[in-house]
Amino acid sequence: MIRKLLIFSCLVISTTFCYAQKANAEKEVNEAVDKLIGLMIHPDSLGLDKLLLNNLSYGHSSGKVQTKQEFMHSLLSGESDFLDDITLGDPKTIIQGNTALVRHKLMAQTNDKGVRGSVNLYILLIWSKEKEGWKLLGRQAVKVL
Repeated sequence: MIRKLLIFSCLVISTTFCYAQKANAEKEVNEAVDKLIGLMIHPDSLGLDKLLLNNLSYGHSSGKVQTKQEFMHSLLSGESDFLDDITLGDPKTIIQGNTALVRHKLMAQTNDKGVRGSVNLYILLIWSKEKEGWKLLGRQAVKVL
């Protein structure tokens, strides 16, 4: 009887521990998403460099795919210019080991190359857990029909 109780207690403790780890990882990923959004509005080369993996694949709804350097340049040069408010809707985060998938809807006003516009996109972000925290590995956008 004591053995069964001990086994049951271990299962409860390990399940609780795993759930807490997953909840903490989800919180960390969501904080990384918030950092990314902030850096898209107010680009900073050091902040972007810390948050993006060197082998980043950044896909746009137009079909254009950028490397880390190309994405950073587009933000820092104003080629891609998000105005003061990016709204995210319907966020869904999935954690699988050291990988996280984040889906959301992104709505924003832009001023790309001095031309005002707006975007309404579905986004998939792929994050990787590194020693320094969650880093962006991939992003793909599609237009909302």
